[in-house]
Amino acid sequence: MAQQLAMVIDAAKCIDCKACVAACKVANEVPEGQWRNWIKPTSDTPIPGKKSDTARFQPGACMHCENPTCVDACPTGATYKDKETGEVVINEGLCIGCGNCIPACPYDARFRNEVKRKADKCNYCPERRAAGIPPACVDTCPTKARVFGDINDPDSEAGRLYLKNKDRLTRVAAKTDTKPNMFYLGNPGPGEWGREAVIPASMIAMKQSAPLVKGIVALSGLGVLAMLGRQLFVGSDSDHKEDSDA
Repeated sequence: MAQQLAMVIDAAKCIDCKACVAACKVANEVPEGQWRNWIKPTSDTPIPGKKSDTARFQPGACMHCENPTCVDACPTGATYKDKETGEVVINEGLCIGCGNCIPACPYDARFRNEVKRKADKCNYCPERRAAGIPPACVDTCPTKARVFGDINDPDSEAGRLYLKNKDRLTRVAAKTDTKPNMFYLGNPGPGEWGREAVIPASMIAMKQSAPLVKGIVALSGLGVLAMLGRQLFVGSDSDHKEDSDA
């Protein structure tokens, strides 16, 4: 079975210290005023001076969805879902910074990096993982609320937590169902704040017309080959006639 890297979060353990947010910003050199992850306070989060018995916080970031609408919005193929790991990846070399993918994410997890002028989001810290270190947000969490790994691997911490609690895990819901791969154990507060994905009409039209365009290109290619073959044949025949006349 292919991997599916994901986050399993024990919402009851989150204390809103925002260590994960700061660690991500430093580790990934995220520009000032921009963020790859967040702690979303719920409507019943205590307000200073107001009595409340319940505090709930909802850690979040790119959810590396099963059906990522950001991929459909990308005109260059820079954003894609990795078939081996299940991650949603941005190839910066192909990204033109058009911003189509930003409104296409119903969780507002994407932004245009002000320094790089490219699309940006959580990427599970690939450099750290290559060195055998967990993503910065996971590594720095003092209560270990965030658990990262392959949820299809029953021997991994994330896999064990996911499989053991599969029937009672929740996800953020959006008007566009992308099947996010960020799961919450316990009550993280309201989980229906995701909006509808907005994909530019031009991208939808382009994808719908892709088969027709490919057909036209294929026919054009055949036409060029036919013309080239005719020229070669006629040229060869002419050379033969000139040799005969001589």
